[in-house]
Amino acid sequence: MKQQLLFTNQDLKNMVIPLFFEQLLVMLVGLADTIIVSYAGEAAISGVSLVNQFNTIFIYLFSALASGGAVVISQYIGKGKKEQAGEAASRLLSFSCSFAIILSFIILIADKPILKIMFGQVEADVMNACVVYLRISAYSYPAIAIYNAGISMFRSFGDTKTAMYISVISNIINIVGNLLGVFVFKAGVAGVAYPSFIARVFSAVVITVLCFKTNNSVSYHWKYILSWNGNMIKNILRIAIPNGVENGIFQLVKVALSSIVALFGTYQIAANGVAQTIWSLAALAGLAMAPVFITVIGQCMGQKNIEAAEYYYRKLLKITILLSVFWNVLIFLFTPLFLRLYALNEETKNLILILVLIHNIFNALTFPFTGALSNGLRAAGDVRYTMLVSILSTVLVRLTLSYLFSVLFNWGVIGIALAMCVDWIVKTIFFATRFTSGKWKYFNVI
Repeated sequence: MKQQLLFTNQDLKNMVIPLFFEQLLVMLVGLADTIIVSYAGEAAISGVSLVNQFNTIFIYLFSALASGGAVVISQYIGKGKKEQAGEAASRLLSFSCSFAIILSFIILIADKPILKIMFGQVEADVMNACVVYLRISAYSYPAIAIYNAGISMFRSFGDTKTAMYISVISNIINIVGNLLGVFVFKAGVAGVAYPSFIARVFSAVVITVLCFKTNNSVSYHWKYILSWNGNMIKNILRIAIPNGVENGIFQLVKVALSSIVALFGTYQIAANGVAQTIWSLAALAGLAMAPVFITVIGQCMGQKNIEAAEYYYRKLLKITILLSVFWNVLIFLFTPLFLRLYALNEETKNLILILVLIHNIFNALTFPFTGALSNGLRAAGDVRYTMLVSILSTVLVRLTLSYLFSVLFNWGVIGIALAMCVDWIVKTIFFATRFTSGKWKYFNVI
């Protein structure tokens, strides 16, 4: 079949495997970071944890911009217009960098007022840790934006190995730096903040240098970086803004859910915290497949090859479900071993097992639709529908049912886990229906 020749099984494998290991590495390094930071003192780990919640909002914004750019670049590649693809990549870089510099400037000026609004009157040593960590983090915002822009370009033409290699080196820099900063220089919060800054700058510089190489399928051009094209930026923002709004609402709901969890006993709070760490690991299969949908479906839609797009939708969805089921089962089987690393009582461990079981069953069967498939719809340009479904379901289903199940029904954190699963089921129904309806076939991104 003609559409099968667009991306061979080997092509798909070459994209999926590096993405999977890159995501796995990031999560494992995140766990290592948490352990190292804990040795800097309670105030340090509290400050880092609080600021990371805030930083996540900006990281999602930069990611949304990069995703918008990836869709546009992929569609130009599908059309065979490499020059326009390079222009889109170049303008994504300049816009993302400018946006990040403005955000950094605002944060550096208003750091303390922002932290007081976000976290209220925390203890003085925790607030001091927050200020130090936030200021150093703000320095790295442009680097994060530049890296995301560059990686989105590489992923658009199917190169996911580059991101994996850069991630390996940058995370080694981060961990070694944290060890030196905490245990050798005794620098506290700054000892864990500066290594992250250095690692992010390293990643940004390397990916940018690589993006200028003319032997790439697509490359940066100074003439586009230093000029303005409103229509090109508009095309990128048409995808990026709905995605950014969706992710922003999701983060706000997560903050609200954290407030609900705080109402329960200590063992439930601890169980929920550990379970979320394991949940993140279990969701890795779906997260790794999401960029593949953008690249493949984006290029097919750029060619206006609807038949190929539909074929790869179904093929990638099957791969995602199989990978997700296997990975979720594997993570659940290893959960008792993970729990041996934690000094928790048996009641807490049993609750964690229940939470992981609930999560993994539904994550395996629904997250391929709510995560990966929805990215395919975005790659086709169907962004408003995905945004509205995600926001309404997250707020009306997940948040409302979380309160109903956990507080009114007195199910505690199990109620919050069940509400999350119902949210996934609702989104799965809507996204699967949208796909089968074929309405995504008639959108134009470029």
